[in-house]
Order: sequence, then structure tokens, then C-alpha cells
Amino acid sequence: MSKELQAPDKVTQKMTHDGAVLENLSTGEVSSISDRPQEENFAAPAAATAEKVIERVEIEHTRHAAKKAAKKAHTAAQSKTHASRLSFSAEERVTPELERYIRKAEKKADKLDAARAAVPKKTKIVKERVFDEAKGKAKTRLSFEKVDKLPNGKLRHNPLSRPAQEFVGAIHNEIHSVEKENVGVEAGHKTEKAVETAGGMARRSVQRGLRSHKLKPYRAAARAEQKAVKANTDYLYQKALHDNPALAHSNPISRFWQKQSIKRQYAKTLKTGKTVKKTAENTAKAAKKTAQETKRATAFVIRHWKGCLIVVGIAFIVFILFGGLSSCSLFGGNSSGAVIASSYLSEDADILGAEAAYSAMEAELQRKLDNIESEYPGYDEYRVEADEIEHDPYVLISILSAWHEGVFTLSEVQGTLEMLFEKQYILTVTEEVEIRYRTETRTGSYTVTDPETGETSTEYYEYEVEVAYNYYILNVDLENFNLSHVPVYIMGEDTLSMYAVYMYALGNRPDLFPQSSYIPKYVTNPPAEYEVPAALLHSDEQFARLIEEAEKYLNFPYVWGGSSPNTSFDCSGFVSWVLTSSGLYNTGRLGAQGLYNISTRVSSPQPGDLVFFTGTYDTPGVSHVGIYVGEDAAGNPMFLHCGDPIQYSKLNTSYWQSHFYAYGRLNYN
Repeated sequence: MSKELQAPDKVTQKMTHDGAVLENLSTGEVSSISDRPQEENFAAPAAATAEKVIERVEIEHTRHAAKKAAKKAHTAAQSKTHASRLSFSAEERVTPELERYIRKAEKKADKLDAARAAVPKKTKIVKERVFDEAKGKAKTRLSFEKVDKLPNGKLRHNPLSRPAQEFVGAIHNEIHSVEKENVGVEAGHKTEKAVETAGGMARRSVQRGLRSHKLKPYRAAARAEQKAVKANTDYLYQKALHDNPALAHSNPISRFWQKQSIKRQYAKTLKTGKTVKKTAENTAKAAKKTAQETKRATAFVIRHWKGCLIVVGIAFIVFILFGGLSSCSLFGGNSSGAVIASSYLSEDADILGAEAAYSAMEAELQRKLDNIESEYPGYDEYRVEADEIEHDPYVLISILSAWHEGVFTLSEVQGTLEMLFEKQYILTVTEEVEIRYRTETRTGSYTVTDPETGETSTEYYEYEVEVAYNYYILNVDLENFNLSHVPVYIMGEDTLSMYAVYMYALGNRPDLFPQSSYIPKYVTNPPAEYEVPAALLHSDEQFARLIEEAEKYLNFPYVWGGSSPNTSFDCSGFVSWVLTSSGLYNTGRLGAQGLYNISTRVSSPQPGDLVFFTGTYDTPGVSHVGIYVGEDAAGNPMFLHCGDPIQYSKLNTSYWQSHFYAYGRLNYN
């Protein structure tokens, strides 16, 4: 019997995630030949996988439906109202102060809608991602929507076309210069040029007409949008005034900038593509913020609202009077422009808030000095030498206005206030240790032996000794550098010039800080006018030149470190400028001590001599200088100097007599 033949098993070897295995292709048996342990199977059951797929489908469906609904709602809202159309509540519509502005805003919005509807439209294909529930995956779908057709060309003439026209003209000129020798050719070219010119003009005329006709709806829409934005801005400003009455009581310049701020905020919101509601909310928030910051100053402003208007009027007249002085280019010129340039343009709330913040920092510094022992405990002695903690608010606000280019907010100047405070107040705390001696009583003892019994006993006694010890002293020194001295160290000439302008006019706001020392000096009790006797001027030509130059700057403010009309002056800067500019003596820029050093001391002064003082402020040597101008009609010696402001003063007052040092004479050219 023959043996049945069988095919041998076909075995293959392959790698799996559990290692190497042998697979019998005939029987399907698989055996492992790897020593690696099998990994745990983390695969989810088939049922769980199906549940997850269904769950995912539901989530995607819900998300897509919500997105589609939101887009549909947005499109519907946009079709009903444009970003330039405001919505008004029933309460706002019945408010008499707002009624007129609401009607105007709605009228302009209606015209804008009509103008936009006239703009040519085109169909735009839009790709949209949707979720296919049947297949369980996303796909792209095309949809169509109507959008504004962009204008074919610019709404204004393209200035870049001018070089091309000049190029053609240059070619013709070059041809004309070559053809001068050939009359026939030249005549032919002239005819050609005339035809080209006529044809070009006709062609350009037709083209301009066609283009103008095509762009007409776009121009109409642009004009309508400008008018709608202006109407909305007017309404938002009036709404801010209605909701915050304090805003209406600021000065006219402040109100102008309030409106400009709202306009900028409105335009910014429109540019970012936010909705009408958001636009109104943002402008309302801006107004509310201003109102909140104004709340602290509201009572003050209301009491002085008339003064705000009067001040502007007075400043206007003052600048008209000074505008005729050719040398006062910095402080004169166009009256209305000068008033604006010299006025504080920041909101009253920001101005008063900055002053309050700086005063709070000073109060904290004073509290620290008053409690120095608790601030630095453990010392045997505290030695405190402190200048008075004070500043003038007009100096502070003038610095802030110049530093921030005319307008600032309270939030913007926090860092500037800290910088100014650190430069004005220099607090130095040092520890000093002294070796001192004190008398201490100590107890000594000795042994006493009884001669009869031989017994011993101890007896005690007291004595004094000098003992050295460490004595700890805390030296506290506070220097007030004077805030008015700071600008020259932190400002360039242009910024310092702005500061001088603000100080010259006190920002046209003497109502803000009536307690300031500048109010009597500049407003209520300004320097008395004085005329140098004509006989003195006629008899001395050099003296007349000196006075002519010096009087150009009467009433200019005192600016520490100032040395020119652009920055105003300090005392030595004023005298140095006058001497040099008059051509009498080129001193350069010298200080008071420097001017004294180049002068010859005299006991009997003549008009034109210099007069020097010491101790007018904390500095060694000569501290102040002026120009002696002779005696007045009553026999009082007079001098012209940069006080605060530049003015004539009597030398025989108790103050100037107490600080008088010497007269000095220069050999004039």
C-alpha cells in the first residue's frame, strides 16, 4: 500500500509588536519565538469605538449648527444695520437734549444706506466648511454672496502719472531741439504734436468723464459715511455730556479735546470691525472713565465754571497785547493760536488727579520722616535735617504737559510722577558709630583675717570705671531740590520751551490752583510797570541799547537754567543774553558768580552796572544778578532782573538789602 504524500508545512517568520513569531501558513498556527513579554492590549472594544464615533458625530453636528446659526444671525444683523448706524433706547429718544442729535444721526445713516445700495455689486464665491453626517467627516461647499464691487481706479487723481507726462514732454522737447535745422520737419512735428495734444486732451477728457461717472456712487458713499460718522460722534459726545454733567463745566479747550477723544475712539472701534453696540459701549466707557476721574474735582470745577470762560477771554486779550512785540515769538504771535499753545489741554480730572497723586507721595514722605524711629528702630540717636516738603502745582502740571507733548491722562503720567519725585527729593540715610565712654559702678572684694582667731572673712566695696561703648546714630538728610529746577536737567530745548510757555500763561487756568504762589506774582498782583527816565536813555547810547534788548523779555517766566528766549531765562542767563545780544559785551553763558568774576567792583553804581546778591537760595557765593538802571522819581534805586517773572524792582526793600553783595562794572565795547 502506497503512502499518501502530503505537502510540507510552509512556515514563515515575521515581527509583531509582541516580538518575533513563526506562522504556519498551512494550519494558521502562530507560535512565539521571542523572549520579550507580550504587551497589554489597550485597544477599546468594538462597541466602545462605535459609541465614540457616534459621540463625535453629534459633537461636530452641534458645533457646526451653532456656527451656522451665529453666522446667519450676524449676516442678518449686518443687513439690517451697518456699523455706522447707532441704536437708541426709548429713554434716549425722549431725552430733549439728545432728540435733535438722534434725528440727525438716523437721517445721515439712512442716506448712507441709500448711497451704499447704489454702489455696484458683484457675486463672490465663498468656500464653506461643513460636516457630512453620513460620512462622518468635513467637506468643502461653495456658496455665493453679494459684495460691493471695488472701484476700477482711484477716487483721486494719481500723482504718479505726472512723471509719465513729464517724460513725454521731455521727448518732444528733445525732438524739437534737433529739428530746428529742418523747417519742414519741424513744421510737420509741430502739426503732429498739436494733433497728439488735441487728441490726448480729448481722449483724457473722455476717460476722465467715464471714470468720474463710474466712481460717482463710490464718492457719494464716502461722503455719506463721513457725514454719518460726524453725526454719530456729535451724538456720542452729547450723550457723554448728558450722562456726566461735570464734563460740560471744563474749559472750552478741554471740551474740544473731549470730543476729539470720543471721535478717535469711535473711529478706532469702527476700524477694528466691531459691532454698533460695541462701538457705543466703548465710547460710553471712555466717557465714564473720564467722569469717574472728574468726580473728585467736580465741586471745584462747578464753583469756577465762569472763571474758566473768563480766563480764556482774558488770555486772548493778553496775547493780543503781547502779540505786537516782535521779539516775543515764543509767547506772542497769533492770539488764538497762542492761547491754545499755552493752555493746559488735558482734562481737569487728569490735571487735578496728577496733582493729588504727587501730593500723596509727598504726604507719605512726610509720614516716613515723622516716624523715622519706627521706620529705623534700634538707634541711640536720630538726627534729621530735612528741607520743607512742598512743590507748586503749576510747575508740576507745566512739566507734565510739556513732557507729554500737550495732553496727558492720569494713567499715563504715573511713571513720570515717580521720576520727578525721585529727582526733587533726595533722601539720604546713613549710620554713624561713635566710641563713647560711660561711668559704671562695680563691686570689689578683699579678704580680712582676724588676728586673734585667725578666721578670715570677705568684705565688699564699690568703685567706678570708664567703659567704652558703641553709640549708634542714624543721620537722615532730605534735600528738596526744588521741582522748578528739574526741567533743565531732563528736557531738551524744544520741551523746555513748551514748559516755559505753559509757565508764562499758567496754562491759562489760574482757577485751577488759586493757592499757588504764582497767582499773586502773575495774575492778582503782577510786577508794577516802570519806565526808565528818558534823560538817562538819551544821555547814554550803550545803556539805551542794553535796556532796549532787556525790555523785550519783560514778564517772561523764571526758568532755572534757561538762557535764551526759546527757553526763557534764569537770572544769570538773562543778563548774559542781554549783554551779548546788545553787542556790548560777549559774556557767553555765565552764572551769577561768573559774571561777578569778570566785573570790576564799584561802590558808586552807574546805570548799566550789574548788581549782585548772595543767599537768595542755598548756594555758595553770588546767587543772583541784575542790571542797575538808576533811581526812580522818588529816589529809589531800581534794577532790572529775572525774578519771577522778569521785572523791575526796588533795591532798597528789606529783602534785597538783606541779600545785597556788591555792584560790578564791565568795560562795554
